Amino acid sequence: MPDTNRGTDVASSDPAADAAAVFDLLIGLVRAQVLRGVAALRIADHLSDGALTAEEVAQREGSHPQATYRLMRAASSLGLLSHEGEHRFALTGRGRLLRSDLPGSLRSLVLAQTGQAHWRSWTHFPEAVRQGETQAKKALGMDVFEYYAQPENAEEAALFAQAMGDMSSLVTQGAVAAVSTAGVSTVVDVGGSNGDFVLALMEANPQLSGQVLDLAHVVEGARGEAEKRGLSDRFSAVAGDFFEEVPPADLYLVKTILHDWDDAQCTTILRRCRAAVNEGGRALVVEMVIGEIGQPDIAALSDMAMLTMTNGMERDLDEFDALFAASGWRRSKTYPVGGGYFGLELVAI
Repeated sequence: MPDTNRGTDVASSDPAADAAAVFDLLIGLVRAQVLRGVAALRIADHLSDGALTAEEVAQREGSHPQATYRLMRAASSLGLLSHEGEHRFALTGRGRLLRSDLPGSLRSLVLAQTGQAHWRSWTHFPEAVRQGETQAKKALGMDVFEYYAQPENAEEAALFAQAMGDMSSLVTQGAVAAVSTAGVSTVVDVGGSNGDFVLALMEANPQLSGQVLDLAHVVEGARGEAEKRGLSDRFSAVAGDFFEEVPPADLYLVKTILHDWDDAQCTTILRRCRAAVNEGGRALVVEMVIGEIGQPDIAALSDMAMLTMTNGMERDLDEFDALFAASGWRRSKTYPVGGGYFGLELVAI
């Protein structure tokens, strides 16, 4: 008989197929470390000019030849490499994304996500669920951002920063193409780091003046980026705390900020923007959006990462709308911007 509580016919389940499916989920940890191995050994870089044998890659990298072959064979099974015969391998389209010298590379993201800070924190995941908050401090002795600030973790911190920049550039391109800046004069990138988003908008619209609001140790990098792009005359960077105050603007950019914070903190950030927005102004929130329950959803999985690493969360549209209503905004438009992210345009109410 069908189990009406689950809406599926339990009797029709195939135990062998179910076991195979669960094993496939479990082997995900091995897939992640194969990715790490390919990235760490710069195998994609070694193959950038054409196919090589595993022995040739091992000689260039200084790695064990047989172990390198075994890694490349496993990477081939994941579609990262193609086997050309006689232990020779070439890059696939997926594998190219692990090159260190290409725009849109995911190499730093792979190394950051499989590095010590994340991997050790995941070992405490069940307790994070029991407590409803990150256990990163238990795993690392401090929260993850304090961990990255330690001099001995500088290399890992640099990989994380590079990974966030690489991901940001992928999303920024889609967001810049999608959002209209008609009637907008001033744009503030809230927590905008090096200003990549607002500077890209300024390049697309020569009439815009842009500004980054971020912490004091960050804003100098934004000024340098604006100068490098020749936009200093229309750009400024302000050191500040978006929980306290934001500058006035016609358009606020709030990209991948809200998922780092709990509901109360998000409401505060959005209220600061609402209090300062110019008449008729808007905000553009860029975040992942959790979709229909039970469907494959990278945002729902990313939410588990947020629970593991921070006290933030990914949200569905209803949860976002509740935040917006509580802070004086209403969502007026929603559109995909790439990489699983969405632009949520807000108007003041």
